[in-house]
Amino acid sequence: MTAQENDAAQLAADLEIVKEQLGRSARGVLAIAYRTPDGQPAVVKTAPRLPDGTPFPTLYYLTDPRLTAEASRLEVAHVMKWMESRLAEDEELAADYQRAHEHFLAERNAIEDLGTQFSGGGMPDRVKCLHVLIAYALAEGPQHFRLGTEAVAMAAEYKDLRGTAIPQDWPTVEELGIDMAQFDVPNV
Repeated sequence: MTAQENDAAQLAADLEIVKEQLGRSARGVLAIAYRTPDGQPAVVKTAPRLPDGTPFPTLYYLTDPRLTAEASRLEVAHVMKWMESRLAEDEELAADYQRAHEHFLAERNAIEDLGTQFSGGGMPDRVKCLHVLIAYALAEGPQHFRLGTEAVAMAAEYKDLRGTAIPQDWPTVEELGIDMAQFDVPNV
């Protein structure tokens, strides 16, 4: 088997796992963008246009149910509102988020330019979806953009995800200066 055939076989096997994770077939998958420390595909990189031609501007899509559950818990705990209020007050954070938005667009447009400035997760002005921020941060790494790094660190606080679904060495909420007591996450 050639390396290319081996890669195709691995992607096919991963897509079967993703299908189980989502409860449906994933569409437009180009690659597995992030694999968990315990070996599961968790973020897929998707084509900017689905096979039927529908635009799909979400470049990174979170699939691991452990991570999607934690993203949902954080959303219900109003983490997005907290992040968005900080964007309005902190010019450095807003500039970091703007750079993340521009990088996202450049990555997506290198595949196919949809002719839109929409990236994902509400970028660059809002925080609309922690699922997207977590997927993007896991795919790009912890030093890529602050709000994504924070969202992953916050998700790592519950359900023993550090070292299983999230890298063991991902920055912690303590290192990032986040007080989790301000959110009602455990009761969500």
